[in-house]
Amino acid sequence: MAQTAFSPGWSTGEQVTTTGVLRIAAEMSPDTVFLDFSGDTSTYASFFTRVMSMANGLRARGIGGGDTVVTVLDNSLDAVTSWFAINAAGAVSVPVNTAYKGEFLRHQIADARARLVIAESDYAERILAISDGLPDVAHLYVRGPLPASGRCTRLRVTDLDDLDSGDTRDPGSAPDPSDLSMLIYTAGTTGPAKGCMISHNYAGNLARQVTAMSTRRADETLWTPLPLFHVNAAAGSVLSTAMLQGTISVYPRFSVSRFWDEIERSNARMVSLLGVMIPLIAQMPETDAMARCHGQLRIALGAPFRHDMVQAWRERFGVEVAGAPGYGNSEAAMIVSAPLTEFPVPDACGRRNDDFDVRIVDEADRELPPGEVGEIVARPKRPHVMFEGYWNRPEATAAVMRNLWFHTGDLGRFDEQGNFFFADRKKDYLRRGGENISSFEMESTFMRHPDIAEVAVHSVPSEIAEDDVKVTVVLRPGATLTAENLCTWSIDYVPYFAVPRYVEFRDALPKNPLGRVLKFQLRGEGCTPSTWDRNSSDLQLVKR
Repeated sequence: MAQTAFSPGWSTGEQVTTTGVLRIAAEMSPDTVFLDFSGDTSTYASFFTRVMSMANGLRARGIGGGDTVVTVLDNSLDAVTSWFAINAAGAVSVPVNTAYKGEFLRHQIADARARLVIAESDYAERILAISDGLPDVAHLYVRGPLPASGRCTRLRVTDLDDLDSGDTRDPGSAPDPSDLSMLIYTAGTTGPAKGCMISHNYAGNLARQVTAMSTRRADETLWTPLPLFHVNAAAGSVLSTAMLQGTISVYPRFSVSRFWDEIERSNARMVSLLGVMIPLIAQMPETDAMARCHGQLRIALGAPFRHDMVQAWRERFGVEVAGAPGYGNSEAAMIVSAPLTEFPVPDACGRRNDDFDVRIVDEADRELPPGEVGEIVARPKRPHVMFEGYWNRPEATAAVMRNLWFHTGDLGRFDEQGNFFFADRKKDYLRRGGENISSFEMESTFMRHPDIAEVAVHSVPSEIAEDDVKVTVVLRPGATLTAENLCTWSIDYVPYFAVPRYVEFRDALPKNPLGRVLKFQLRGEGCTPSTWDRNSSDLQLVKR
């Protein structure tokens, strides 16, 4: 047989599965602490047993190859167990943002076609409230007290502990590296949120990339408060820890005041943070725990990590390396990257790596020379290191794979030395508090208000990091709605991180000849003299 000829640069690489990584860790490091939740620890051996018991419980309820299981869970041992157990049963995990409610929540559960949902007690009520719009869901497993609501008699509501089968044998449904591990939903920037199909090997490759970028060692505990429903926390933190057979300490949610106490308690040598967390810690007052921990942290990984913040963390906290020299998205991560110890170029986001071929192109997909800004496009050099397409949306998949290159919809450039710089977002979305926000879904929600005739949701630069949300509104004739009342109304309908900071009423929205709203104009105008600012009011925003 003639030898198969491969394209230059193409490599199959090492192929892994999430459950395979865990099984190896449990066999080789059974007594090593894998997970630490505020002092509640689990070794690899005990966690593996827990996963197998839940996996068999899922199998007993008819969950198997290719089925989807939605989870709406806070950071907890059960959240990590659910991911691995769903995969061990041969199924696909669909972690949903815990801030979602109403249409945001209903769309993702319904689109995933899940028959079984696992949720915190606090979020179970939200699911029961939209159950009429969830025709496929038959069973809701609740972590914590069962909801008292009687609004839904169709769903069977059960305690999550009932999935603990007690059967710790291998369920015999070992996935292939190309099988789906997760559906991670995009922010729905140009329409309803789409599920990115993430294979086991994609998750494993991202885990390897993060380890190589951070330079973390097996004996260095990682501490993070990032939500486990994000792929960067699940694969980049949890799975990368399992690959190292190390320890990860996961905090329920970010707290500035508790940060250094937790670093001291966990003896962490690395932190993984996001967005505004980075400057808030850099600027916080001195504490005794901060002083005692000086030099303890070797690695601070996070984005965006501006050059001034890198210097602040090094000088004030004794951190050896800080930053996040990598760029990617849910569809393809990370398409550029570099080790922190080898990447001193300020504000650069990495270089080309062995996993992806990356180009900068113009509107006609012609490659641009170094220094010029254009759309970032990529294609994989290895199998199953990029998303497998959008769940049940072949047309949407084909649309972003124009000319057989994945078009990110983002803008960037390479310099003459091959350093990559992110320039701007071509897509119409916002990012606040480490979360992507769909302007489409936000506008659909605000249009439900009876006093609103037209609305545009867009970003305004924040003085701290990322974006602030502004809602520009045209009211119906005779409406007496105030900006504060509208903001208060939105609290019950949008995730807490998407509640707008700014509201402006106008007589008309700027539009092009085709009637499309000129959001770039609204973004450019920013906060006008007639813009209301939530921070200047007495309105109190509580996470819920």
